[in-house]
Amino acid sequence: MTKSNSRESQYPIDPMFLDRWSPRAFTGEIIEEAQLLSLLDAAHWAPSSSNHQPWRFIYALKGSEHWEKFVALLVDANQEWARNASALIFVVSRSFTGVAGSGEEKPSYTHSFDAGAAWGHLSLQARLSGFYAHGMGGIKHQEIMKSFGIPEGYRVEAGVAVGRLADKSVLSERNQAREFPSQRKPLAEVAFNGRFLAD
Repeated sequence: MTKSNSRESQYPIDPMFLDRWSPRAFTGEIIEEAQLLSLLDAAHWAPSSSNHQPWRFIYALKGSEHWEKFVALLVDANQEWARNASALIFVVSRSFTGVAGSGEEKPSYTHSFDAGAAWGHLSLQARLSGFYAHGMGGIKHQEIMKSFGIPEGYRVEAGVAVGRLADKSVLSERNQAREFPSQRKPLAEVAFNGRFLAD
């Protein structure tokens, strides 16, 4: 077992998996584009079914002309804290393979799975680089599709806030109470040898 960051695994794993968590308290300091691109480079080396690489990343850096537009595309509860991040990213996946509109176009069963793997790589590279990444389902999916002219056949998966960790005192009282590394269910509740058990 491994202990780190007030967490404990049941089996020996690298501490970085326990050190990665999703804080809401960010310093708001500026991130260099090259630093963010390092995180996205790690993300795009994720495993991919038949190497289709369905992930797409749309990003804005704090202080840029695009920043307020990106913040406005988060739900209100996430705008409150994510505006203090250093970068915001929207993860989009291509839900088909082949050339769009051609006879080669086929549905991709694993596009969301692969995009999730890319997000995982991003979050770990962020931690290794001194940043934290917080994935968000609380984004305005349809508005993002329209705002960026994302065509049919692509799915807006999630948003990601990236930044350096700040003291939780920068958060509202409600979010201060939630600002800690979450625990996980026992492994036996999610991993089954030779059978499946529903909740």
